[in-house]
Amino acid sequence: MKFFVDTADTNEIRELNEIGLVDGVTTNPSLIMKSGRDITEVTKEICDMIDGPVSAEVTATDFDGMMAEGKVLAKIADNICIKLPLTFEGLKACKALTSEGFKTNVTLCFSANQALLAAKAGATYISPFLGRLDDIGINGMELIGEIRTIYDNYGFQTEILAASIRTVNHVKEAALIGSDVATVPPSVLKALVKHPLTDKGLEAFLADWAKTGQKIL
Repeated sequence: MKFFVDTADTNEIRELNEIGLVDGVTTNPSLIMKSGRDITEVTKEICDMIDGPVSAEVTATDFDGMMAEGKVLAKIADNICIKLPLTFEGLKACKALTSEGFKTNVTLCFSANQALLAAKAGATYISPFLGRLDDIGINGMELIGEIRTIYDNYGFQTEILAASIRTVNHVKEAALIGSDVATVPPSVLKALVKHPLTDKGLEAFLADWAKTGQKIL
């Protein structure tokens, strides 16, 4: 499973990229606002930093506006992926932009039917939102499973990009079900390495090593 980092914080992206954990980046208007920076400036910096796709989201809600904004965003760098909302206008823009050779990420997906439509429109990625479904008492992982089955049934090439991930268990379960990508906040991605038995074992090893009085260097 590929890891995308869900942030516009370039310092966080740089740190994780140096370890080799970043296959791509997703941003949205809220993350751009949180960064406090100009969208073109910060997106260009992110694109220069990594080789994978960087999702940049349109803010228009009509077809013509999405097309115009999408092409402006695509000019920022060759690895831009245009992020579009899952509406009829968004699907129209997805079909048109994909036909012109642009990568697309259809976001705010909350049902298997929506994911089916996005795949038929040629989306490069579909972004089902797990955490937001959990918030209203619906198991977001069931949606990932449904989309995986539908896409496998018909050979759709659209990649499932698990989004709105809140916990390390979300990552594990999405991987087990077969999500192609997980877009993860930096804090959750860093938490994947943690386990109390790892900490306890390391503490015991170091205590025993100190008793030997030896040094490697």
